Amino acid sequence: MPKRIVILTGGGDVPGLNAVIKQVTYRGVGMDYEVIGVRRGWEGLTHLNLDDADSKSRYILPLTPLNTRTIDRTGGTFLHSSRTNPAKMKSLPDHLKGLTFPTRDIEKGGKVSSVFDVTSQVLKNLEALGADTVIAIGGDDTLSYARRLHDEGVKVIAIPKTMDNDVQHTEYCIGFSTAITRAESAIQRQRTTVGSHERIGIFRIFGRDAGYTALYTAYVTNIRCVIPEFKVDLDRLINLLVQDKKSNPSNYSLVLLSEGAEWEGYQVKHYGEADAYGHQKKANVGDDLAAEIKSKTKEETIVSDLTYDLRSGDPDFTDKLVACTYGNMAMDALAEGNCGLMTGIVNGCFDMVEIPDPKLGPRKVELGSMYNTERYRPNYSNKRGLPIFLCRA
Repeated sequence: MPKRIVILTGGGDVPGLNAVIKQVTYRGVGMDYEVIGVRRGWEGLTHLNLDDADSKSRYILPLTPLNTRTIDRTGGTFLHSSRTNPAKMKSLPDHLKGLTFPTRDIEKGGKVSSVFDVTSQVLKNLEALGADTVIAIGGDDTLSYARRLHDEGVKVIAIPKTMDNDVQHTEYCIGFSTAITRAESAIQRQRTTVGSHERIGIFRIFGRDAGYTALYTAYVTNIRCVIPEFKVDLDRLINLLVQDKKSNPSNYSLVLLSEGAEWEGYQVKHYGEADAYGHQKKANVGDDLAAEIKSKTKEETIVSDLTYDLRSGDPDFTDKLVACTYGNMAMDALAEGNCGLMTGIVNGCFDMVEIPDPKLGPRKVELGSMYNTERYRPNYSNKRGLPIFLCRA
């Protein structure tokens, strides 16, 4: 049987995924590998029934230079995606019902539910597919299960992607550059509307647990931001925004909020059913800040949710460059007989690193010491040299 690579994408899509898939396919074929695309992320390896032709068609797609030739020209993921966690399945696919799998109880929001760990079935499917190596592309959630497979003895190479840029052990994740480029462009365009109506503009951006996307965007647009790593003083924030507005000849001001941003005494609201990794959707914190501003100052606001628009469309140059390089690094690692590693950038250089332990959680902005100022000027005292525009009383 020829050597086979199984490749999949999990979690939210970002621009650049298809460039990785194409690079792995071209290099793999050149190295005499068969490249098997597993569709819909980890769902493909939990729901796949190799005795069912329809199931095989739904979840398995052999990749060749011909069918991947043009995929890098667009965003999204050619292989589709899902937020499936094989170690925490709420229900079993029909063809697995009646079989016995380990279960455990999980408590979320005061509710206890039982979940199945179908890792044994994932391992059977990988064996049946003749997979020598699994290349998993995803964020901290998707890669947490890649780490699990590595611990189970599967040869795994991980590739980090997420607009939040919060995967441990790497300074860069595919999708980040395109996200902040799009965010910067959207904010600069919307200045005309916010200024025309002389309001306070509130922008919400991705960043469930980490503030990199908001922080970098705020830096290049020269506006204030609030990130999950630090709870601001609400009155101080509002006063600064009002003062910014009054001192602006166009009589407007702007603030950028991570989706997980909070102020003292406030917690972001959640709604809907938790996904396979225990995450509920977050309510728009921008709406709550707008209500507070209206209540305390009578100032009018405009709230703009930039989240999902940032992951759509084609990758920018940086994301395409990093995606192609990560794909090549993965194949170089295979050629050298290495596995259990993740592609990454460390100290500004491409490097192979350890697949993060899920216990570490997402990588967060290192705040360092804060400053108290009413002017826009960066503080470079934190370890990573990132300018921080935060309000602290």
